[in-house]
Amino acid sequence: MPPRPETGHSRRSPASRKAILDAAFDLVTEVGYSKLGIEAIAARAGVGKQTIYRWWPSKGAVLLDAYLAHTQGDAGDEASLPDTGDLRADLVAVLQATVAELRDPTFAVPLRALTVAVLEDPGLAAEYEHRLDAPMREMKKARLRAAQSAGQLPDDLDLDVAVDMLFAPVAQKWSTAGEPPSDDYVRTLVETVLSGLTRPSEGDRSADL
Repeated sequence: MPPRPETGHSRRSPASRKAILDAAFDLVTEVGYSKLGIEAIAARAGVGKQTIYRWWPSKGAVLLDAYLAHTQGDAGDEASLPDTGDLRADLVAVLQATVAELRDPTFAVPLRALTVAVLEDPGLAAEYEHRLDAPMREMKKARLRAAQSAGQLPDDLDLDVAVDMLFAPVAQKWSTAGEPPSDDYVRTLVETVLSGLTRPSEGDRSADL
């Protein structure tokens, strides 16, 4: 879903773009994704619906841009996970911050709506993967690589599997139960996963005997 060339009359007005994204983000919280419509977004933003259609192919595409604008701001490539040198504490802090966001309807409702949109639109799913999921995964892997360099994790650890083990349970509980897990669950999750990741394998233990 590459961006369309912004030349001539189709060039985006920054003010109009912000108004549209703000409108989409607010409206989906109020009415839900199924009732979110381009006409309603246009009316809330004070623009013509053709303006939106020139810039985005669907309401899901608008919502993705709105979500990114409201959650990432100007951080861009500079965003990173905290690195205090204490991997366990850093992961607990990140996951507890994630849980706090998932408890906040202004964050959680648009995210749930975006999840629905991605499931319904393969093109949007690819855009979501490229612009949101893949960068977030790389950021998490970068923190684990730093832990490897510090000798806190095995050098041969599969970082993709480790990321899934640490972060997927929180998302899974939120998706299926409708509520994120407790802070106590997060602490237990990190402790359990790190204990497994740092424990020597059977082969390693046999070699030490």
